[in-house]
Amino acid sequence: QVQLVESGGGLVQAGGSLELSCAFSGGTFSAYAMGWFRQAPGKERIFVAAITWSSSNRYYADSVKGRFSISRENAKNTVLLQMNSLKPEDTAVYYCAAANTRLSAPYILTRRAYNNWGQGTQVTVST
Repeated sequence: QVQLVESGGGLVQAGGSLELSCAFSGGTFSAYAMGWFRQAPGKERIFVAAITWSSSNRYYADSVKGRFSISRENAKNTVLLQMNSLKPEDTAVYYCAAANTRLSAPYILTRRAYNNWGQGTQVTVST
């Protein structure tokens, strides 16, 4: 059974940076597309970034494009989300997700593509 564990969240000032990490276990990591979603208080969980199983394609929400970068290290069964130039509106719980698929966009930009989720890590950006 696939398990995902996020780490790296915390409190940061606006303009700062954080790197989130997601450790994958219980499956063949290289066969999975990986995504990051976030959920702010009182709002729905929304797409942030995704990377295909082969790393050939990476996708970003418009709100984070140019500031966030997703990558994967297959040798370490890890997916990373580098977040730069953070804004208060980036404050949310960030979730890592895994999808056993070779499909790309638009499928892996949707929540329904993913049936494996981490517990989430809080990111708070102060003014």
